[in-house]
Amino acid sequence: MDLNSASTVVLQVLTQATSQDTAVLKPAEEQLKQWETQPGFYSVLLNIFTNHSLDINVRWLAVLYFKHGIDRYWRRVAPHALSEEEKSTLRAGLITNFNEPINQIATQIAVLIAKVARLDCPRQWPELIPTLIESVKVQDDLRQHRALLTFYHVTKTLASKRLAADRKLFYDLASGIYNFACSLWNHHTDTFLQQISSGSEAAILNSLERTLLSLKVLRKLTVNGFVEPHKNMEVMGFLHGIFERLKQFLECSRNIGTDNVCRDRLEKTIILFTKVLLDFLDQHPFSFTPLIQRSLEFSVSYVFTEVGEGVTFERFIVQCMNLIKMIVKNYAYKPSKNFEDSSPETLEAHKIKMAFFTYPTLTEICRRLVSHYFLLTEEELTMWEEDPEGFTVEETGGDSWKYSLRPCTEVLFIDIFHEYNQTLTPVLLEMMQTLQGPTNVEDMNALLIKDAVYNAVGLAAYELFDSVDFDQWFKNQLLPELQVIHNRYKPLRRRVIWLIGQWISVKFKSDLRPMLYEAICNLLQDQDLVVRIETATTLKLTVDDFEFRTDQFLPYLETMFTLLFQLLQQVTECDTKMHVLHVLSCVIERVNMQIRPYVGCLVQYLPLLWKQSEEHNMLRCAILTTLIHLVQGLGADSKNLYPFLLPVIQLSTDVSQPPHVYLLEDGLELWLVTLENSPCITPELLRVFQNMSPLLELSSENLRTCFKIINGYIFLSSTEFLQTYAVGLCQSFCELLKEITTEGQVQVLKVVENALKVNPVLGPQMFQPILPSVFRGIIEGERYPVVMSTYLGVMGRVLLQNTSFFSSLLNEMAHKFNQEMDQLLGNMIEMWVDRMDNITQPERRKLSALALLSLLPSDNSVIQDKFCGIINISVEGLHDVMTEDPETGTYKDCMLMSHLEEPKVTEDEEPPTEQDKRKKMLALKDPVHTVSLQQFIYEKLKAQQEVLGEQGFQSLMETVDTEIVTQLQEFLQGF
Repeated sequence: MDLNSASTVVLQVLTQATSQDTAVLKPAEEQLKQWETQPGFYSVLLNIFTNHSLDINVRWLAVLYFKHGIDRYWRRVAPHALSEEEKSTLRAGLITNFNEPINQIATQIAVLIAKVARLDCPRQWPELIPTLIESVKVQDDLRQHRALLTFYHVTKTLASKRLAADRKLFYDLASGIYNFACSLWNHHTDTFLQQISSGSEAAILNSLERTLLSLKVLRKLTVNGFVEPHKNMEVMGFLHGIFERLKQFLECSRNIGTDNVCRDRLEKTIILFTKVLLDFLDQHPFSFTPLIQRSLEFSVSYVFTEVGEGVTFERFIVQCMNLIKMIVKNYAYKPSKNFEDSSPETLEAHKIKMAFFTYPTLTEICRRLVSHYFLLTEEELTMWEEDPEGFTVEETGGDSWKYSLRPCTEVLFIDIFHEYNQTLTPVLLEMMQTLQGPTNVEDMNALLIKDAVYNAVGLAAYELFDSVDFDQWFKNQLLPELQVIHNRYKPLRRRVIWLIGQWISVKFKSDLRPMLYEAICNLLQDQDLVVRIETATTLKLTVDDFEFRTDQFLPYLETMFTLLFQLLQQVTECDTKMHVLHVLSCVIERVNMQIRPYVGCLVQYLPLLWKQSEEHNMLRCAILTTLIHLVQGLGADSKNLYPFLLPVIQLSTDVSQPPHVYLLEDGLELWLVTLENSPCITPELLRVFQNMSPLLELSSENLRTCFKIINGYIFLSSTEFLQTYAVGLCQSFCELLKEITTEGQVQVLKVVENALKVNPVLGPQMFQPILPSVFRGIIEGERYPVVMSTYLGVMGRVLLQNTSFFSSLLNEMAHKFNQEMDQLLGNMIEMWVDRMDNITQPERRKLSALALLSLLPSDNSVIQDKFCGIINISVEGLHDVMTEDPETGTYKDCMLMSHLEEPKVTEDEEPPTEQDKRKKMLALKDPVHTVSLQQFIYEKLKAQQEVLGEQGFQSLMETVDTEIVTQLQEFLQGF
């Protein structure tokens, strides 16, 4: 591509590509796509985006195309890779001028230079770093800033490389430029500190921006640039200096307004200081040891004493707390149980921690956390009043949860209490002791203090197990508090029910549950929405608990379910509806069939909620989960839900519909339980199976559920299902078997095996295309035992239950192998006998014995030749299935089933689904469970004796090992 002639044309097409008119835009994009691989195209783009006189949108687009080109065509091995000559020209052009006036474009140029650096620096681009270093020294403000911006992005990118050779190059780079980077940062920092008192806002912002960028460079070099950073004096000098700089910057915040750009930048810089310390601690815990004392002193003084008043802000407090938490929890600083086994570095760090966390310090931190940071703020109380659902979501972990002060303080409290529980337990118990009895509703501060202490007792529940008689406390203190209905007491009602939820799985006597259920019923009618939502959460924890007993819960079920349903209707936020739905699901799951009388209202409401939640896929997932438990609870009655249920399954499992990305997993689970609980097939339920073929093509992690669904249809209505879908299903299976894992092959073959078992006539016909490969696998001795076992299970069904089909299959395979049918049958029996040990399931082992015995009686010489093997397998089968009656001394086939055997369901067990009943009925027709192997062998041997005569039969029996004959005679005593 000639630069001079091409520039105008490319510029024109780029201009068209910025158009809002798709008729102009699309052809332009196509043209640009074609030029991507043209030599010289990226040189033209470079000329365009570095020409400041051109339209900003055109230059922006040119930068983006250049950036995508680096990803696709810069590597030497890439298809249509750029030539080394053009890359050399482009590298030189990229760092000629750091004078881009537009911030967004300057950032993109810095990023694309970093992308090239990742691939070429330093070997093919040794001049990059020296050029950047020289450029950040210039006096021109714009050039200096752009060079510094690029310097940061290059450092960040090179620091992210992980191969050993790349790490070595970055270590070399870091040691070479670290001194300069420190000087640069100190220079810009000092300039900022001088300007803060006398400079203009623009000048302050200018120097602060450079301070921030140079600190970002230092962060990457410090954390990623040294193997043993504690041995480098410059690194440790910089890290120790951070604390003084932090104090200076925090003091600066007094002189900057609370709501301007400078304030925002200043806070970002302060946070970046803390990130350097946190990252360094994370990556180099032992190198951090000399900084432990200083970090703890600094953080604790600013967060837990008056030092921080007026200068700290929320995100900074969060970072300081994270620093304390990481030091407290760091495994590198925890000695082994046997102190002598610990490294000297660990013992040194542990010693510093122990010296710092004295009783007064820990007590002060604990008290301050509870009495200051745990208190509900004015802002939170206002939010509670104005937006109760928003308050609840925020409390339970909204989007900003990770960086919010409240959860951070709670996590720090838990970690410190766990680490120093012997010291802190008496402190918290004393705080509890001072709060016995009711609190004056007029004293809001006292109510909030009690709320905070109760919060601490809930968070420390596991640590306080041996120190608090929770059952007595529940009866004497907490229950009476729940009964105070004054509006000002609602923070305590909500906290107490939350607190009980925390202790439920820790220490709560089962006998007290009815009292709790009574309280929950009352609180679900509370005037305050937040209290009701919190109560629903505790209810979920209660029914989820290991010690939950249905009989205790049932008297309250109707009331609770009704109140939960009313709450579900009342709340409006998507997150809250999801939460209440999860509680309802949990209740339905635990009480199972007992829920049937009470679900009418919910069944009527869910279609409306589904319609309203069209834009909220996560809420729809919650609805699907509820439906799963509802169908399980309703059993066969779930058929009444089909007008709503089946369209929901249809949409959730249709891969051509965008929502399937969110709904598929739960949708498949719902489809499966619907089949398992369906009393009979309906045309609509059958029609949903049209979604299956594309799902099988996906070959995703949901494949196992898909196979269960297919089996569900086979058990439910094999004839209709196979006649409608078997041809397409067989095609899908044939495709799957070419590329699927061994486990997947087994799943496919199990479906075929089930079809043959359920429908011995139609099954083999419908899956005929798969059976030759099964036959071939047996003849050729499939090497995977689990696959071979399944092959033999499939062939055993055909041989035992559809002899005529087996004969035609044998005939077909004889043609393919170019062998005589008898010879091929002999080879198959031989392999079957040889691989019998591959079969581990007793049912399949008995099936093999029955199948091979079904070849008798026979005057076929090949079958007689294999008679010994058939008898060996039959005797093995007898050993598997025969149990001796100790009273009579006779043997009985333990796999035989009768209609009289009804399994008893205990309270803890799930009642049988409709599919369980279908499987039981199927078993009552299955030869494996209806034919006595002992009797079958006797009859077959007697018939063989009649065919051959006494002498011929004796000659045949002489081919069998005498020990096997003896065992056979023992089993056949009495016949």
